[in-house]
Amino acid sequence: MKKLTILTGAGISAESGIQTFRDGNGLWENHNVTDVASPEGWQKDRVLVLEFYNQRRQQLHEVEPNNAHRLLAELEKYFEVQIITQNIDDLHERAGSSNILHLHGELFKSCSCNNKNLIYEQKEDIKIGDKAEDGAQLRPFIVWFGEEVPLMKEAAKQAKEADIFLVIGTSLQVYPAAGLIHDIKDDCLLIVINPNETGFGYGQRAVVMKETATQGMKLLFDKLVDLA
Repeated sequence: MKKLTILTGAGISAESGIQTFRDGNGLWENHNVTDVASPEGWQKDRVLVLEFYNQRRQQLHEVEPNNAHRLLAELEKYFEVQIITQNIDDLHERAGSSNILHLHGELFKSCSCNNKNLIYEQKEDIKIGDKAEDGAQLRPFIVWFGEEVPLMKEAAKQAKEADIFLVIGTSLQVYPAAGLIHDIKDDCLLIVINPNETGFGYGQRAVVMKETATQGMKLLFDKLVDLA
């Protein structure tokens, strides 16, 4: 069975109604990203950061996976599928995908602000005074800007093993995730689904589909199955 490794980004979740992390002006819902998605922001105003992610978490309860998520899950019938996602939602899981690496953390989890290995399920709000078992304040289990991405080594391994590498819904502007393309084998088929010009230098090897995630997967699904 061929190995299909898939890198997903904000574009696939946007079609389910989840607002993207950041747009062209560097703001995230009128917040500077450093205020709500950095260790410095956390130290400066924990109430703001918790409220920001509490709102994200509440929104996640209200959305559903879209057809792109479901078609990726369906591909497990034909390939050994590994999803590497930059998204912090659980829409891949809810769509039925089995093997998912969350590079940037998970919204439905929390951790100790002193020890990220103390991890908890977190479906409801985190409040000031909510403590981990080590007595430290709980924080969102999110990899913020400036923090190490612990799963990058595993993600690079999955990229190197791929027979087909599919990039969907990401502009590849956030590193180190964007660098995964450079880890794939010379004979690996590279397919990119993104409706926008990204400025990323794919080179001649990439098959680029300028489509949304759902439309791109609708057009690509049968072609991928033929390659299995």
